[in-house]
Amino acid sequence: MSQLLSLETPDHARPVRLHTERGVFAALDVPPAGHDPVRGTALLVPGFMGSKEDFLPMLPALSADGVRVLALDCRGQYETGDASPAPSHSRDDLARDLVAVARSLGTGPVHLLGHSYGGSLVRAAVIATQGDPSLWASVTLMNFGPGAVSSWQRERLRLLLSAVESMSLAEIWPLVRSKNESVPEHVERFLERRWMSNSPIQLAAVAQHMLDETDATADLARMSVPVSVISGTPDETWDPDGVERMARQLGARYVRIEGGGHSPNVHKPAEAASALLDFWLTRHGAAVA
Repeated sequence: MSQLLSLETPDHARPVRLHTERGVFAALDVPPAGHDPVRGTALLVPGFMGSKEDFLPMLPALSADGVRVLALDCRGQYETGDASPAPSHSRDDLARDLVAVARSLGTGPVHLLGHSYGGSLVRAAVIATQGDPSLWASVTLMNFGPGAVSSWQRERLRLLLSAVESMSLAEIWPLVRSKNESVPEHVERFLERRWMSNSPIQLAAVAQHMLDETDATADLARMSVPVSVISGTPDETWDPDGVERMARQLGARYVRIEGGGHSPNVHKPAEAASALLDFWLTRHGAAVA
């Protein structure tokens, strides 16, 4: 379960429906706050059991520095739902959705960010399009590792797969809900509503994707698109040391955010936003040595 502590939303953010050749996708569209011209467009892709709201804590800082930000609900997530008739939740099709969304914006190349499992989709989209510079200004992997998740997370995914096959989402909710007592009651209610809105088919498909994840770092390294890697620590899903090794192989700009956990976008949003803006707006910093 992605982590959220607040639902505070910038006043100038607006919920939108993005009409693409692959269906209709829910997003939050946050234009730059007082900046003209726009200094870039970013597309933020959430992870497993997440949604566009996972990025709320970073949105004010990103838009304040002149970037238009769109945070997405992927196919099967929260307010997007199926997106189109006869939906497919294969990894390749979910990656094709991102390509269609980027094309639908009509803004030129976008800065693409994937958090956790969203990193797998982002990587697949960039590789499938051969790093097309007309689509991608850059790509950022946040708390996503090169291959398989930790053994502890693999066991959790197998349990979830078993539960989805035999239980309703309402019955599963007590098993997956946050045990963090600092989560406000209204946020807890949102998390439950979001969970109940997910597609069980998508949950099962993505859980299997994560169990089957292979290391495609070398394929991404062959693309010419600029890459950055952000790793919040500690992280029990992908080992931060393994994430750093992946960054070295990619020749990527690497930022480790101590105390960010698996969701630095939530726990250290100022640091995460600063790392993103430094990369997006300069893209000339040294790669990890």
